[in-house]
Amino acid sequence: MNVPQHLTLLVAILVHAAVAFPTERRAVPGRDKKAAWEDMNVMAHGLLQLGQGLKEHVDKTKAQMRDVNGRLKAFNFTVAELERKQQEQGEALKARNKGVEEEREQLVGWPAEEAQSDDIRSRMDRLEEKVDEVLKGPALDSNHSHPTFVPFIQRLVAAQNRRIDQLVEKIKQQQDKLEKQSLHLQTLQIKVAQRRIKSHGRRDEETALRGEPQEPSRDASGLARDCHHLFLRGKQVSGVYRVQPQNSRPFNVFCEMTSEGGWTVIQKRHDGSKNFNQLWESYKNGFGNLNSEFWLGLENIRALSSQGQHVLQVELSDCAGEQQHQARYRFRLEGEEKKFALHLEQESSSGAEEIITTPKESGLPFSTADRDNDLASDVNCAALLSGGWWFSDCGGSNLNGRYPRRQCAVRRQALFWTSARGQGALLKGTLLKIAPATIKQ
Repeated sequence: MNVPQHLTLLVAILVHAAVAFPTERRAVPGRDKKAAWEDMNVMAHGLLQLGQGLKEHVDKTKAQMRDVNGRLKAFNFTVAELERKQQEQGEALKARNKGVEEEREQLVGWPAEEAQSDDIRSRMDRLEEKVDEVLKGPALDSNHSHPTFVPFIQRLVAAQNRRIDQLVEKIKQQQDKLEKQSLHLQTLQIKVAQRRIKSHGRRDEETALRGEPQEPSRDASGLARDCHHLFLRGKQVSGVYRVQPQNSRPFNVFCEMTSEGGWTVIQKRHDGSKNFNQLWESYKNGFGNLNSEFWLGLENIRALSSQGQHVLQVELSDCAGEQQHQARYRFRLEGEEKKFALHLEQESSSGAEEIITTPKESGLPFSTADRDNDLASDVNCAALLSGGWWFSDCGGSNLNGRYPRRQCAVRRQALFWTSARGQGALLKGTLLKIAPATIKQ
């Protein structure tokens, strides 16, 4: 009930009371004292309701005022916070623009230094041509055989030599400056790449943790050729990516990004979750889960390695999971017409005694239980040892054998490799990965 309604009710009660009490003192027949008291009760009840209504209205108004004041304070705080953030962003933008301007000025100075160096080289070439003309000119006639003419020629040649030495020294100084400029330019490029990586790093990490193919960097040529190509484009988070080697269809790969560059993993085993006792077509096309255990596929490995010289790195862990073995080879894989023959030439390893495949075994064809291409004439090594591999006489190595289930128990079909000393070792984990031979050592 609002204030006008309260006032109206009060006026009505007062008017009613006035009518009930006339000013003239005369007897009114048929009206008794009881009616007068009822009128008084009605008036008192009305006044009480009016007071209560006014009190409720005042309390409600006070509560509304407090709420409005609270909201105004929150709004003022929000406005102040936005002004502060806007000011900080403005200062950061000014600092960034200043840095960009400085980088631009430094980059603009590069062509001038290079042009100056080219001018010095051209002048030096002209001087060398003049000296050659003097030295190779026609024989001096008798008039020039005077003894004073020879010292003159010698002084001229000596002066030219000094001039050439000075120019060579200037060229060296210019080369030093160019090298410093080149290093500075590389530093600037690294800073720019780091800024770009920071802006996209969190999104790439979340996508990699979900096991989804991450969106690869694109340019006019389309998808990246391999993992190292992705690394050069700024991708530094390991995970699943989509690549397309030259003259090949696109497919997904698992990229291991290291400080050296990007490695394409072609085989991984660590828990025995995938059965590697597969036939030829499966090994040809690939199988498994890229985020767990898998074989990339001989066709895909061939497409990746045919783009140029590649290296293969083999990483092994023994049954105790403590000792790690590594070896790196220059690597080449033939096509299916040559049974995916593997050519290896050792490049480096953790020790000469830990060579996984000896040079005499290079060029072995790939074998499976349904394609017996091994060198053993009386037995199918793939059927005997389980899995597909580049077998020689069933005794060298097999990284695709049956995964050990109980404490690396000695079994014929388990994963194993033999060192150059003839010692066999049972394995718990294997990782095969390839990269272009140009990867940083």
